[in-house]
Amino acid sequence: MRETQRFLLGDRLVEIASCDPTLTVLDWLRLDRRLTGSKEGCAEGDCGACTVVIGRLDRGALRYEAINACIRFLPTLDGCQLLTVEHLKGADGALHPVQQALVDCHGSQCGFCTPGFVMSLFALWLNEDAPAVTRIEDALAGNLCRCTGYEPIIAAAQRMYGLGQRSQDRFAMDRPQIASRLGALQDQATLALGNGDSRFYAPASIDALAELMLADPDATLVAGATDVGLWVTKGMQRLSPVISLGRIEALREIADEGDHLRIGAMVNHADLRKALAALSPQLDELMRRFGGEQVRNAGTIGGNIANGSPIGDLPPALIALGARLVLCRGAERREIALEDFFLDYRKQDRLPGEFVEAVLVPKLPTDALFHVSKISKRFDEDISAVCGAFFLQRDATGRISQARLAYGGMAGIPKRAKAAEAALTGRSWDEMAVTAAIAALASDFQPLTDMRASARYRLKVAGNLLRRFMIETTQTGTATRVAGLLAEANHG
Repeated sequence: MRETQRFLLGDRLVEIASCDPTLTVLDWLRLDRRLTGSKEGCAEGDCGACTVVIGRLDRGALRYEAINACIRFLPTLDGCQLLTVEHLKGADGALHPVQQALVDCHGSQCGFCTPGFVMSLFALWLNEDAPAVTRIEDALAGNLCRCTGYEPIIAAAQRMYGLGQRSQDRFAMDRPQIASRLGALQDQATLALGNGDSRFYAPASIDALAELMLADPDATLVAGATDVGLWVTKGMQRLSPVISLGRIEALREIADEGDHLRIGAMVNHADLRKALAALSPQLDELMRRFGGEQVRNAGTIGGNIANGSPIGDLPPALIALGARLVLCRGAERREIALEDFFLDYRKQDRLPGEFVEAVLVPKLPTDALFHVSKISKRFDEDISAVCGAFFLQRDATGRISQARLAYGGMAGIPKRAKAAEAALTGRSWDEMAVTAAIAALASDFQPLTDMRASARYRLKVAGNLLRRFMIETTQTGTATRVAGLLAEANHG
């Protein structure tokens, strides 16, 4: 095992032999290094004031991503590069084009959120050339401004590309050198920090992870920490031991295995969106609304499933597709249907020491109908009040031969609507069939009333989403969505 964490802060090597396993990147920057440009606004990955950029090797290539420093644990940066707003100015003190564009376009007022916007735009600058306004809006959806408004910030995002050549930017020119330095930090040793009541492990292989989990089945597994981070910042929990999956490259792989995709548990939502978009534009739109860019860069498919939230956006869609899980315990593997993994609120079919290794997602048959809808209080960067995902196949006579209707937010777990499915099976796909299925939903669910929605609202919405699915697949000329939104989903 290796007992020292190593990463680059800007271009300087940092080595840390001991720290709290749940010390956040934000607290370390502000309290230890006195780099106070990154701010704490919400401490839950929602406002973006803490945004920093992480550089990591992805199959040998250097990849930059914006993430929320307020919920990212410092030890998970092992082998990475960390960039903050302080690193952007030139050696002569000149502003970076991203910063200059915000000045020119009056994109800052009180200034509290500005460093976060700068770093989100900086990640966009590093990765994309002259993106469309819709792409800029997506990239900034995880950053909230309470006084300036977003128009001057979007204008700055467009202007920054005219203030400098990306290829001549020093970060672009230093990319090969940084990649080489990060490559030298990679090894197959398990990172082990702390002792006693404060332990952190980061294995580099699935076998090493399996061994750690057998030795300590009660350890907290951390993928992107987009939920576990809140256990610390909001719940004030002390977690130990913590086992991070971030160094296991084998868990980041996506493989096309013919009739299905095999997706490793550590595939983040940004990469997952690209893979699922090839299956259906409905899935592309669902993933576009999956948190903000910072959350999509950090959060993973395995974490979203293993967390077991009844309002997680992804499980209903995967259940409707008929997805299966590959679970690993020691040297043993087993497969189960995703819908069978969820037993009760926050309780899953997972043995002591067992973890999610991969998700098997079937490809849609050419004759299948598929739909997913997410209803939330806020259109972007908000979790579901109700999420509905529907899969239908019809026989040669046009009658429904198979129906899978899955919902989130309607029960203590993501769950299929079996009574509604039975009401559809054997019938024509029309208003009468949908009316019968909607009536059956009351037998499938007795939803709760909480801060996101009332039970009555949830049940009404669940039925309306099913009716919208029918209208969009049988009456294509009927408008069911706000003009300009989800156009690609309507064409799916």
